[in-house]
Amino acid sequence: MSAVTPTEADDVFDATGIAARARRVGDPAPDVTLPDAMGQRVRLSDVWRRGPLVIVFYRGGWCSYCNLQLRAWQLKVAELERLGATLLAISPQTPENSSDTAQKNALEFTVLSDCELEAANGFGLAYTLHPDVVDYYGSVGTDIPVLNGNGQWVLPVPATYVIDNTGAIRFSLIEEDARMRAEPLEVLAAIEALRMQV
Repeated sequence: MSAVTPTEADDVFDATGIAARARRVGDPAPDVTLPDAMGQRVRLSDVWRRGPLVIVFYRGGWCSYCNLQLRAWQLKVAELERLGATLLAISPQTPENSSDTAQKNALEFTVLSDCELEAANGFGLAYTLHPDVVDYYGSVGTDIPVLNGNGQWVLPVPATYVIDNTGAIRFSLIEEDARMRAEPLEVLAAIEALRMQV
């Protein structure tokens, strides 16, 4: 697959409709219940009622940019704890594949499986892969429908949210370029600002 120019990336992103439908700052966060890597069910509202909730949507453990992002967050676990915040990383992978991702990256925060795309659709982030991308992933052995256990060539756009204890989104960054992610320090600053308002 040839390199994609910034203009082409913008066009592909615009075609998904995500720019128009994704949840943003001020919107209510959808309340969904998802299994963690061990199969235990986690309800988002149960978490955000306890303090600031950071949600990181990532594509899967097969994505090198996602692994870099998760490792960067692992370095900030103590800072999240100091702020009374919880981090949940969500991908459409099966719980087994999520467990593999957590082990491979030595993650101490919770990874959730969104195989049915409830969270990805709820936040307006899910999109169907272009046939050219499907062909490319197929050629390199990345079988998204199998990895996610849902038979679909659908992924979430990488995104990061901070949700307050009322369920309101207070920070959002939706990345049209899958190589780019929110910097943890930027997100931590948003949590600090949120704490100052309480």
